[in-house]
Amino acid sequence: MNTRISRRRFLAASAAFAAPMIIPASALGRGGRPAPSERINLACLGFGTIAFSTTPNFLNDERVQVVAVADVNRESPHYGYQGEARGGREVGLRTVNSFYAQKTGKADYKGCRGYEDWRALLEKEDVDAVQVSTPDHWHAVMAIECARRGKHIYGQKPLAVTIEQGRRMADAVAKAGVTFQTGSQQRSDIRFRMAAEFVRNGRLGKLQGIKVGLPGGHRDFSQLASRQAPEAPHDGLDWDLWQGPAPAREFRPALFPLNWRWNFDYSGGMLTDWGAHHVDIAQWALDMDTSGPVLFDGFTCDLPPAGDLYNTAKAFRFTCTYANGVKMEVGNEEQIPHGITFEGENGKSIHVKRESITFTPKELSQEKIKDGEVRLYESKIHEGNFIDCIYSGKPTAAPVETAHRTITVAHLGNIAMRLGRTSLKWDPATEKIVGDDEANRMLSRPMRAPWSLG
Repeated sequence: MNTRISRRRFLAASAAFAAPMIIPASALGRGGRPAPSERINLACLGFGTIAFSTTPNFLNDERVQVVAVADVNRESPHYGYQGEARGGREVGLRTVNSFYAQKTGKADYKGCRGYEDWRALLEKEDVDAVQVSTPDHWHAVMAIECARRGKHIYGQKPLAVTIEQGRRMADAVAKAGVTFQTGSQQRSDIRFRMAAEFVRNGRLGKLQGIKVGLPGGHRDFSQLASRQAPEAPHDGLDWDLWQGPAPAREFRPALFPLNWRWNFDYSGGMLTDWGAHHVDIAQWALDMDTSGPVLFDGFTCDLPPAGDLYNTAKAFRFTCTYANGVKMEVGNEEQIPHGITFEGENGKSIHVKRESITFTPKELSQEKIKDGEVRLYESKIHEGNFIDCIYSGKPTAAPVETAHRTITVAHLGNIAMRLGRTSLKWDPATEKIVGDDEANRMLSRPMRAPWSLG
């Protein structure tokens, strides 16, 4: 009997065990570079906007081979976060195949294959891992199915569109034992880690409060916001499959390709989009990665009518109180400076955002974390950390449970604003709103047939 175990059999087997498993260095090829047969085959589910930022880090990782792209959109003008000119599976295929063509010197390289339906990709391709870069309303269905199939998952934030979906995702990943990395890349940024470590180690004295400033409004990513009347979908777009588990509606260019963020059927506005980043860092500093606030109050908001196509809050502000008494104010940046401000005793503070970290007083920046003090998870390349953890079986920098607890804060804020509540009491242990049946019903939502969480 042949007793050698292939990489693919090893990775599939490792998904069944929660305990860390280490691949011996000898199995990875000379010099630590995996042999081609030992690389992780990765598929892209969705190719637009954020995939343009994450895919290059996978392509440049010698341990990874990107083998397939699935997207319901063949190709169209895009206008995403970085002003990408085009998006869709054909764009993804050109991106991947041209990279490998240049790398291998084979001008006709076609090793990455395209699919309209992600389910067909999973059936036909031999993949170990996926990156899910779809609109938010698809995250839960895809992640749960991939976890059940033993696929490791790099899942974009915000994690899901409801609290129930997030809980189901976290449970499915735990049951399958697969590796999950949330695309909350600020966890791999030294500035945010430094701020959180300083708070954890008492450099500000007793924490007096936190202010989280997020963008507001409805940004017109596509320059199509005025086209809100129904039109025929453009050629190459399967609009019914794009909607998937969301309620059916006629195609409107104003939703495509990225302005869907401003409709509750598909997302939760700026509160879930940027809250998934900045609230995440605040909870990291508070050591609340598996818990959350117990009280939400002080709500003000500019919430469009529910029947509007763009119906997420344009402006908002509320306060979250944790069981230890710390209060976190969350609001749009017209009310609270963008980023996270940790306020301590005697005027000490740290303000951190992607571009900078500011210490008050300035001398505070000279402090060092000493041996024996709290040191937080260190990751430098978010996608690389995901691959590291597939091999090691160790937790990632941004696990699914942490992402679920983070986005729960944003979901509860949206629930309160949509119901006109002045306050909500939350039990992080049971994940239920205390004494409010109507609000609890909004922790989940029905899915359009035939889609379900299983």
